[in-house]
Amino acid sequence: MPDMLVKLYDLPEVAPLVKRLADQAIVIRRAMAYEKHSVVDWVGNSFGDGWASECDVAFSNHPVSCYIATEAGAIIGFACHDSTCRNFFGPIGVTEKKRGFGIGKALFLSCLHAMAAHGYAYAIIGGVGPTAFYATAVGAVPIEGSSPGVYRDQLGKRDANKPSEAIQ
Repeated sequence: MPDMLVKLYDLPEVAPLVKRLADQAIVIRRAMAYEKHSVVDWVGNSFGDGWASECDVAFSNHPVSCYIATEAGAIIGFACHDSTCRNFFGPIGVTEKKRGFGIGKALFLSCLHAMAAHGYAYAIIGGVGPTAFYATAVGAVPIEGSSPGVYRDQLGKRDANKPSEAIQ
């Protein structure tokens, strides 16, 4: 999965998306420090320990670099930036039954606008699965030779391209 690059100085507006979702009782906002355990636990239960670890790191940033989507007081999505590496967007996830309503795009753009406000001109989207989503949403382009990038040599995961040999 390649990394992708996005220009932060040429982003679509996020306010209309956030307003449209608010009109449907879905709130997009920055997570608060006191919500850390609830958000990280939800991410872990919904998307696994790896993403929960990245989300946990986002809560150590000031301001917190995790955005959440809520409906009736329940988390339905999240997105982080500056957690895996500085200037990296991700991870992002929306509960399966709420996909296709623009929640992911609103979370994504909220993070990118925060990154632009922090002074970044470009952002890296790390280890992208759905490249078409990012290309369509913001014109992101793949970074040649970026797979596996910073995600190589992950604990608990064996590289299928390398034989497992005993050290001699």
